[in-house]
Amino acid sequence: MNDKKLLSIAGKFVAESEIKEVSILGEGFINDTFVIYPKDPNRPRYLLQRKNKNIFTNIPAMMENINKVTTYLKKKIRENNGDPERESLTLIPTAEGELYYLDKNDDYWAACLFIKDSISYTKIDSPLIARSGGKGIGKFQKLLADFPGKLTNILPGFHDMKFRFKQWDEVLVEDRVNRKKDVKEEIGWVENRREEMLEFWNLIEKGTIPKRVTHNDTKITNILFDKKGEVLCMIDLDTVLGGPVLNDFGDAVRTYVNTGEEDEHDLSKVSVSLDYYRELTRGYAEEAGAFLTEPEWDNLAFAGRFITFEQVLRFLMDYIDGDRYYRIKYPEHNIIRTHAQYKLLQSMEEHFDEMQKITGQFR
Repeated sequence: MNDKKLLSIAGKFVAESEIKEVSILGEGFINDTFVIYPKDPNRPRYLLQRKNKNIFTNIPAMMENINKVTTYLKKKIRENNGDPERESLTLIPTAEGELYYLDKNDDYWAACLFIKDSISYTKIDSPLIARSGGKGIGKFQKLLADFPGKLTNILPGFHDMKFRFKQWDEVLVEDRVNRKKDVKEEIGWVENRREEMLEFWNLIEKGTIPKRVTHNDTKITNILFDKKGEVLCMIDLDTVLGGPVLNDFGDAVRTYVNTGEEDEHDLSKVSVSLDYYRELTRGYAEEAGAFLTEPEWDNLAFAGRFITFEQVLRFLMDYIDGDRYYRIKYPEHNIIRTHAQYKLLQSMEEHFDEMQKITGQFR
């Protein structure tokens, strides 16, 4: 995209005459992200994003979800004498007051305030950061624990184990690239845990485990901190939905406590760090402990197993289906991911009693 067109799009949100430049930020695995720099150095910067319409098929509803959540967050932050512009994402509407701009190519664009003097981490490399990440997730959920509105389900089937097994069964029947015969052992890994995972999902369907507002992408890069290391807010709210808060905690367990990489080739490097799990749980409980129900506490440690199992299933399913969903870097990438996530799952299962005891310390 040429600079003139990008400047014109940025001008839908900020007066074009006030813009110094618009530059790209990061690689953009899902959305394309840019920074809008003002001519006046005393004016704030803004983030501009082209939303991925292939992944998010109802972007107007997605933006309305974000607007509802951030509006409520700011209300709660004001009640707590906080700073709503630093402790919550701030959407910037177009000059016409819309939450997004639709260009001539049917691409959706949205903008938000760039939070000044904030920092983020790219990975978990110490128990302290694991604890900080847990606090960030817990704080977000705590502020939204009594959210009164209803959010549109823009990602049907997300973390729905019945839906995932329906997909799985269909892929196995079709076997479109004739790979099923090569992964019989791996298929067994999934089938041997089918009943256990569906029993857990049944607790959610029955309402034993309640549905709340969840972020659904709790990697550490989506949490901002101030320069003192204190939590500011969760960002990248595209995936905000109604669901069990255990999904957010479980995905944090999967990504924070793994001693290896998600696609680690050397499986001897993959295991659960109980030190990281302890600090993640400590930080999370400090913020979320006040609103969690008994069934949520009972299943907190299992949430890590549930979400990790889901990734085993999804990576393996995509491999059998010919690598149609996840972006791969080489032909065996999805099966390597499957093996690495399964090793992590096994480690969680082996250390589950210890994880339960750690969870109990903060209950």
